[in-house]
Amino acid sequence: MLQNARVLRSEFVPTELQHRDTEQTALTEALEPLTDGDRADPIILTGPTGVGKTTLARFTLERLEEAALGLQTAVVNCWQNHSPYRTLFRILDELGRTVDVHRQSTPQDVLLERLREFDDDCVIVLDEADQLEDKSIIYDLRRMPQFTLVLIANREQDLFAGLDSRLRSRLQGTQTVRFEPYGVDELTAILEARADAAFGHPEAVSTSLLQEIADAAAGDARVAITMLREAAKTADRDDRNQLTRADVDAAIPEGRQTVRDETVESLKPTQRTLYEIVEAYVDEHGEPMPPSALYDAYEEAADDPVGNRQVRRHLNKLEHYELIAIRGSSRDRRYALPDTDASQ
Repeated sequence: MLQNARVLRSEFVPTELQHRDTEQTALTEALEPLTDGDRADPIILTGPTGVGKTTLARFTLERLEEAALGLQTAVVNCWQNHSPYRTLFRILDELGRTVDVHRQSTPQDVLLERLREFDDDCVIVLDEADQLEDKSIIYDLRRMPQFTLVLIANREQDLFAGLDSRLRSRLQGTQTVRFEPYGVDELTAILEARADAAFGHPEAVSTSLLQEIADAAAGDARVAITMLREAAKTADRDDRNQLTRADVDAAIPEGRQTVRDETVESLKPTQRTLYEIVEAYVDEHGEPMPPSALYDAYEEAADDPVGNRQVRRHLNKLEHYELIAIRGSSRDRRYALPDTDASQ
């Protein structure tokens, strides 16, 4: 059944973007000075997970590289590379400058110096930039005139949280492009394009089944595409050339769980600890966890616990990725799992 399975991966960049014309125009215009050899100002992309921020950034960079001769690009996932050292190493690796760099022993200052010596104009996309352990790296990169920064985060306030005055002043007034969740019709159209490219014939899946997937995904393209992929895998294993309702009904929870597992796997150590604490408490007590119990359990579990403010930031991030649910206001706040009854 599958003719081109890679288009059903969430990280696949299509040849055409759908329903992101306004956002694409904003990013393209912001980076346009680079086509004339000038430096572009930083730009921030914000919005929930699965709304196309990273895909749009990669799509735009591909077009920009065609228009600006000699322009280099680097895309770094700061969730996976959250320390300054790992971020710098990944940038250099994307630029092909790590041949003689020893990842374990080369000092961070040497990595910075190598970036300062980089001659070509370059766009650096820091995806999940709010996950950086030390955001001063943004300040260091901003000071290097050869680099243009595209910063991606779920919320602008999370990106700016903890910034020192130097970096805040340098990013003050930075253009922000905000992404909203896809509607059901928009997500259905995206799935139709992926299905056509993946299956090779239009009768492989009906529009009504794609609408069912889009509705279940609640505006998140990553979840929707994963659901479609799970359904296609079942049909492919059974040597069928058409998806059935049973395939889709089974794929909806499987797709959610796959995305959830992938997200948990990519958590930073502190986030993983907090998630496991909430999960264990809810499983044991059958009710949401109060903050005092969570903080006590975290301090006992962590070798080097971070402060309460950072704990709250991590918990907010876990909520953004629908790994936990935060119930109530600040005074009666409780931490639950997403499928825990809201009335508890």
